[in-house]
Amino acid sequence: MDTITFNDGTPTALPLDVRWIHGSESSKHNTDPDIQVYAYDEHTLILRQNKAVNFEAPFLFLFFGAERAVLIDTGATASPEYFPLRATVDGLIDRWLAAHPREGYRLLVLHTHGHGDHKAGDPQFADRPDTELVEADRDSAFAFLGLTEDPTATVPLDLGGGRVLNCFAIPGHHAASVAFHDPHTGILLTGDTVYPGRLYVEDWEAFTHSVDRLIAFAETHPVTHVLGCHIEMTSTPGVEHQYFASYQPDEHVLELTVDHLRQLRTAIDEIGDKPGHYPYPDFAIQR
Repeated sequence: MDTITFNDGTPTALPLDVRWIHGSESSKHNTDPDIQVYAYDEHTLILRQNKAVNFEAPFLFLFFGAERAVLIDTGATASPEYFPLRATVDGLIDRWLAAHPREGYRLLVLHTHGHGDHKAGDPQFADRPDTELVEADRDSAFAFLGLTEDPTATVPLDLGGGRVLNCFAIPGHHAASVAFHDPHTGILLTGDTVYPGRLYVEDWEAFTHSVDRLIAFAETHPVTHVLGCHIEMTSTPGVEHQYFASYQPDEHVLELTVDHLRQLRTAIDEIGDKPGHYPYPDFAIQR
C-alpha cells in the first residue's frame, strides 16, 4: 500500500480550468456526457450532471482519502440508464486504486442537504459492496456526523492518511444542510446555501446565522474556493438564467470567494424582513 500525503499546511488555490457542460438548444440532440468529471487534483473530483438529463444540473463531489472515499450528493435523477452515477463513481474509484493500491477501500455517501435533486441517485448505491449510504434527512445525517447533541459543533470526518473534512450544520435553505471544508484543498462546500444562483430561503433567521457561521469559519480556516451545487446566474452581473433552462451557454463560474459570503451577509441586512426576490451581481435571494 502506497503512502499518500495530504496537504496539512496552507493550501494553494488552484484555478478551476474547466468549461462546464451546460446543455444545448435541443436536449434531444445533446451529445455531452451524462456526467462531466473534472479533476481539481488527483484526490479531488467535481462531477456535474448534464442539463439535458435534468435542468437542475447539480454538482457532486468525490474526495479520496487513504482509507475511504466520500461522495457528496447523488444528483437529480434516479435512473442509472440516464444518469449512470454508480458506474461512473466505480470507474473513478477503480482508476484511483490502480494508482494507489490498497485493500478494503470503502465508499461513504453523504449529502449537502435533503432536497430531491441532491439525493435521487441514492438507490444506485444501496447494494454497492463496501459502501455506507447515509440518508439525507436531518436525523440520519446529523446522527452520523455527530451533530445531534450539539448542532453548533464542527466535527471531523476522517478519510484516512491525514485527509479530514470539517463538517458543520448550516440550516436555513434546508433543515439538514451541512457545509464540508477540506483543509487539503481549502475548498468549502456550501450546497444550496451559497452558490451563483437563486438562494431559496426556508428559514430566514437560521439562514442568517448560517451565513454568519460560514464567514466566521472562513476567517479562521484557509478557504480557497466556495463551491455550491448549481449555476443559475449568467456571466452578466445580476442576470439569472430562466428557471427550467436546459441550455446555459453564458454561465457564471462555479467558484465563489469568502468575499461573496460577506456580500451575502450585507444583502441579508439590506433585505431585512421583507419577502421577495432580490438579485445581486453573483447570486439572487428568494425568501
